[in-house]
Amino acid sequence: MLQVALSQLKTHSRRFIAITLAVLLAVAFLSATLMVNASTKASLKASIGQAYASADLVVSPPGNNPLPESAAATVAASAGVGESYAQRTLYIQTDLGKSSIGASFRNVSAFPSLEPVKLLSGTWPGNDQEVVVDTVTAERNSLAIGGKTTLTGQGTGELGDVKKPSLTATITGITATSADPQSSGTAQFVGTPAAVNSLGTPDDGYRTISANLKDGTSIAEAKASLAAALDQPIETIMTPDEKTTEQVANFTGGQDQLTIVLLAFAGVALLVSALVVSNTFSVLVAQRTRELALLRCVGASRSQVRSSVIVEALIVGFTASVLGVLAATGTMALVLTLLSQNPDFSFATLAVPPSAIIAGIVVGTLLTVLAALVPARAATAVAPLAALRPADDATMHNTGGRIRLTIGVVLILAGGVGLIAGGISANLLLALPSGAASFIGFLMAATLFVPKLVSLAGTLARPAGVPGKMAAANAVRNPRRTTATASALLIGVTLVTMMMTGAATARHAFDSELDGTYPVDLAAQTVPGGDAISEADMATASALPGVTHIARLELVGLVTAGNTQLPAYGISDADALALLANPANRPSRTSVVLPKGTPGSAGSLLAGTQTTNLTATSSTAYGMTALVSLDAFHALPADDPLHTQMTAPLWITVDPALDANALMDLRTSLAQTLHLDENQISGGVLEKVMFNQVIDMLLLVVTGLLAVAVFIALIGVANTLSLSVLERTRENSLLRALGLTRGQLRGMLAIEAVLIAGVAAIIGSVLGAVYGWAGAQSALGSFADVAAVIPWGQILAVVLVAAVAGLLASVIPARRAAKLSPVEGLAMD
Repeated sequence: MLQVALSQLKTHSRRFIAITLAVLLAVAFLSATLMVNASTKASLKASIGQAYASADLVVSPPGNNPLPESAAATVAASAGVGESYAQRTLYIQTDLGKSSIGASFRNVSAFPSLEPVKLLSGTWPGNDQEVVVDTVTAERNSLAIGGKTTLTGQGTGELGDVKKPSLTATITGITATSADPQSSGTAQFVGTPAAVNSLGTPDDGYRTISANLKDGTSIAEAKASLAAALDQPIETIMTPDEKTTEQVANFTGGQDQLTIVLLAFAGVALLVSALVVSNTFSVLVAQRTRELALLRCVGASRSQVRSSVIVEALIVGFTASVLGVLAATGTMALVLTLLSQNPDFSFATLAVPPSAIIAGIVVGTLLTVLAALVPARAATAVAPLAALRPADDATMHNTGGRIRLTIGVVLILAGGVGLIAGGISANLLLALPSGAASFIGFLMAATLFVPKLVSLAGTLARPAGVPGKMAAANAVRNPRRTTATASALLIGVTLVTMMMTGAATARHAFDSELDGTYPVDLAAQTVPGGDAISEADMATASALPGVTHIARLELVGLVTAGNTQLPAYGISDADALALLANPANRPSRTSVVLPKGTPGSAGSLLAGTQTTNLTATSSTAYGMTALVSLDAFHALPADDPLHTQMTAPLWITVDPALDANALMDLRTSLAQTLHLDENQISGGVLEKVMFNQVIDMLLLVVTGLLAVAVFIALIGVANTLSLSVLERTRENSLLRALGLTRGQLRGMLAIEAVLIAGVAAIIGSVLGAVYGWAGAQSALGSFADVAAVIPWGQILAVVLVAAVAGLLASVIPARRAAKLSPVEGLAMD
């Protein structure tokens, strides 16, 4: 039977091209997803964990207090440690000629292998009066090697007697800009340890100590030895990968949401791959049922027939799986190489874990074999002569149909309940398998209703004459064939719509959360008692490119809520609408918005000698100012004593399309225009941009994987249509012999394909919208308010594209069917 299998592969190679391509793409989809997971972690290690990415181990403080000098000495003296770097970073001010801006000042590593950033030109600091600066800061501020800069520390002492140490240093080198998103928008300087200590305070310690181990020292041994020597928990001594994962978990409220979402997407990829490969190969093997039965008639046993099919599947599956892994690796390498050319994603790193290779080959081969085994077993389970007769389709009138319907309905109901429960409880681990089960149940029951829906839609094709009527009739005459063709596209459209709805819903949830966490883009604050910002400067600032709205808050009085007293600032209703995206942060005429966490549901506003009782509402941010409506309360007179203690800020909204570099340039321009130091202009817009870049990167990766899924679905449609034409060769030839023209035959197949594709697209769109919303709710519901956002325009485009794709997929099969003469077709079997 091995010769029979090899003969089939050689004789009917054209049939196996489509299935090989489908398996190849499915495996590429799965392997690429696993590579995305590993590459994302590697990219995070190169960005968030850049400070210690090249180390073997990272020592972190056991609590909130930094590590002391003694800890650095202990690590350096440890028997298993070859090199160590205790990193100290200060946040300072620097005078770069234009204005004073915030900066970070870090000590250089004594060991080049542990230095976080690369030196692009010049030399590292050789003495305590030399520093190096990152290339972005150098370009933005026209700094060059040999230039001077003044660095100023935070200082110590009592209020009003603060001593701020300063250092005038020569720039000796230019380094690459750190990819750590926490350093986004900050000038980055590196100096000698003594220079950094001179601007710090006695309380400054080390946030991390990186270490490279000596040859022959194991990670486990080194962890235990360092934990004992430092007298701190072994959990505080981690590998760079472990430390990066911990930091990501800290950013997401103690949960590694990123890993959970990526693993969930890997599960979706696996499910889609299994369904598409199984469907496509099942149709291919089912088309050979009569051929397999004929082998039984000439003496082949059941096990021999099954073995021949398994060998075919094994060869096709293994070959396609290897090609799929290679395709995934090449595609990921190309995408990440192009992505790394963008300065915002320069940290993008390719990682190809062994699991991506092994899982791709094993899963692809097993899926192909299992998909071929089921129809082969069905063909050999009956007598050969019975198998040569046409098989009955699963309907409500036979046992097979009733069993299939029962299992499908049970899976739909059970999966639906689990999906709803997972969404309500924000439990992705429950929602994912439940959604998969309900979708499998839907596909199992599809034979019982998809043909009827296609036939119903066929009434729209009746004006096309005979081809239209016959296309509608074919849908119910062979339900198995109709459902197989529709299922391939149904899977793809469901996935596309699910991702579109999920992405739109997730984007809305993230934007709402960011708008709540960072309610104001930028705020400009003058020093109490200093010169106020003039209206002319405000007008000039509002005309700067990138500024969309600017408004001055007015000091209204003091508001008391419980035991808390805060200055109350007024903002007009129009300015609040333009500046505050989240409605919860906008005051009404009878309410005061208090910082998040302020107790009490009522407050009293003291404005001059007048006291007004107000309803108190909580804002979405802890650092928010107490706000009242300027349309209900007047600003305090200019001579009120409260003005000498505090000043009202300017709030500024900027163009959301600006990237981090453009925002830094805009902040510099605003500081110059408003005659302020850059440290007097603050706001969460840089953090919002950083998080949006991460979201955009993830959506870009998902879109790339999505394109593969859509292509797989289209291959499935073209494959099932081609097999359908092969299966109906005698039927089509008989129609030609009875007078159907070639054009009418092509039209019939085209209309049939459009009807099936249209119905599959509509069903898939409805399912995808439900799954997309439920998935977003279950994944993000624990830390964000999730409201369903359905992109109707995109979904309509998907339905139209699916219909056109069905039409295009029918072109080659229809042309092949019309090209065959009726006599040749009737002679074939």
